[in-house]
Amino acid sequence: MGTKLSVNINKIATIRNARGGNTPNVVQVAIDCEIFGADGITVHPRPDERHITSKDVIELADKITTEFNIEGYPNERFMELLRKVRPAQATLVPDPPNVLTSNAGWDTLKEADFLKGIISEIKAMGIRTSLFIETDAAMITKAAELGADRIEFYTGPYADLFDTDKEKAIAPYREAANVAQECGLEINAGHDLNLKNLKYFKTNIPNLAEVSIGHALISDALYLGLENTVMMYQRELDA
Repeated sequence: MGTKLSVNINKIATIRNARGGNTPNVVQVAIDCEIFGADGITVHPRPDERHITSKDVIELADKITTEFNIEGYPNERFMELLRKVRPAQATLVPDPPNVLTSNAGWDTLKEADFLKGIISEIKAMGIRTSLFIETDAAMITKAAELGADRIEFYTGPYADLFDTDKEKAIAPYREAANVAQECGLEINAGHDLNLKNLKYFKTNIPNLAEVSIGHALISDALYLGLENTVMMYQRELDA
């Protein structure tokens, strides 16, 4: 089974919100991404609604025919969205409301009590649960103990180091992936993956279930066109 591409459409909403109105149309872009070959759609509705809004999430749920992945910090607002929408996957991210982007994984040891209850509630809704996480073996092992179905590797450090030392960049992820597999966790990845570094990551993490890519993919689409860009990312995963 190949690695699935989930397109994060937050940046589409950012452009729309800069002007108001409904251009570009977030729902239509999601539908188009599916038509062009995406295996899923990801959104991250933040409390300040600076890009994807709660209204977007509800409207998208009725239109998406592939997998819908909602990511975010599991406060009551987020949990209520999950109850209403019942996406295929919920990716829990430990970011406070005021951060620019998600740039750290869960401390599953420190947050164990909180996460255990949240994961149990989400799984009771029939939703696959993934924890945004770094490459620390103890954190990964604890994620499995807490009942998570998957982890999503925070790949920012990999992307930062890729141009100077590919092997050093991938090594901790390769080791962490082995730990995750031994624990029975499936593996997702996301953050700063792009057309330059995606294939190398996928080749070295053969049990990679899914990547979530937004900023780089939407930026590439400005030059290459959305249909062509989605197809190019899929080719990197299929190679």
